[in-house]
Amino acid sequence: MIQAGGSGHLGGAMSCIDIVTSLYAGILKIDRRHPEDPARDRFLLSAGHKALAQYAVLTLFGFAPESTLDTYGSYGSALPGHPDMHKLPGVEGNTGALGHGAAIAAGMALAARLDGRGSRTVVVLGDGELAEGSNWEAFAAAAHHRLGALVAVIDSNGLQISGPVGDIMDLSSLEAKMQAFGWDTVTIDGHDYGQIDDAFSKPSEPFGRPTAIIARTVKGQGIPGLAGTLESHYWTPSEEELATALHELDERIARLLRHERREVSA
Repeated sequence: MIQAGGSGHLGGAMSCIDIVTSLYAGILKIDRRHPEDPARDRFLLSAGHKALAQYAVLTLFGFAPESTLDTYGSYGSALPGHPDMHKLPGVEGNTGALGHGAAIAAGMALAARLDGRGSRTVVVLGDGELAEGSNWEAFAAAAHHRLGALVAVIDSNGLQISGPVGDIMDLSSLEAKMQAFGWDTVTIDGHDYGQIDDAFSKPSEPFGRPTAIIARTVKGQGIPGLAGTLESHYWTPSEEELATALHELDERIARLLRHERREVSA
């Protein structure tokens, strides 16, 4: 997609990619053949600028042809810079105006309970996004209404477009803050698939406490030269930089595959 569109919010997409992949790989009850099934679980990417992650995963799991990725950022594409629920199956809401996703997700969770559905609602937020006060109103409301089927995953990579999150608005005590707002909390390595699965293993209760998963992540994870840097937030690579990154990623994947084959043969 970066190759097709020339730029994109790569850093945050790579910090949450393992979380989004895990959700669609088996945590969420969503059928690509019936993406509007009323009984489905809902996933909302509140930090909509991280849409590259959701687009990649939706195509990986068959919600759209893989060729759609080559249209990223072009006029009329189903893959604009922020998710559009009217353009791509599997997208539950138009997001990107930061601070709105938690409230939308709380509304979805409350509607599911009122309708008698046992579905779960999951929202992914960025740690920099939490400076928006509307998030905290939504957190308070979700706890007040005991929306036990609501899970908020905070992609805590420590960086936002203006600099380190701790310098812009220090929210380093996220666990204590979410607990004070009436949420159950768990802190995980957001790049560890086992920890991600375990965090979602607790059965949801219709009238229980909502759950906040604090996922410690690395902005630009896995991209040589970009991981952990502010520059990864919105990446506009030269042809040479892109070619180098793709080559190094291909080499890394090849090494991992060779390692797996050796383990299997052993």
